Amino acid sequence: MADQVWMEEMRQVLDEVFRDRDRVAVRDVYSCASEHIHLTADMLAHLNAVPEGAYTRQEIAGEINRVIRGRGEQDTLGLLESPAPIEAVEDTAEAERAVLDDTPLEALNPTPATPAEEAPEFREAGPPASENQER
Repeated sequence: MADQVWMEEMRQVLDEVFRDRDRVAVRDVYSCASEHIHLTADMLAHLNAVPEGAYTRQEIAGEINRVIRGRGEQDTLGLLESPAPIEAVEDTAEAERAVLDDTPLEALNPTPATPAEEAPEFREAGPPASENQER
């Protein structure tokens, strides 16, 4: 149970640290982690084993996982999940095929949740146009 708490706390730490930044120094992750009460000094030692530098969220999760594997603790602690990188539609294999087939990229976008005929019509703020014409 304690191991699951550790992993959840580490996920929270990463959420906090990467909330508004793409790259973060290990010391910033450690600083944030040291404020969490469920992370013991032994668990914080995992962060000490990560080489200094700035990392993306995916990179730091990979480094923490490397430390866990290096200590042989992957079966007891588990590993941090690395979020799948977001891929732009233009970079997908489907887009490449669309270019070869002269298919517009708009055809690859998901269909809108609301059909166009049910979408409300945009109107400018103010009185309706019919009232403006009467005045």
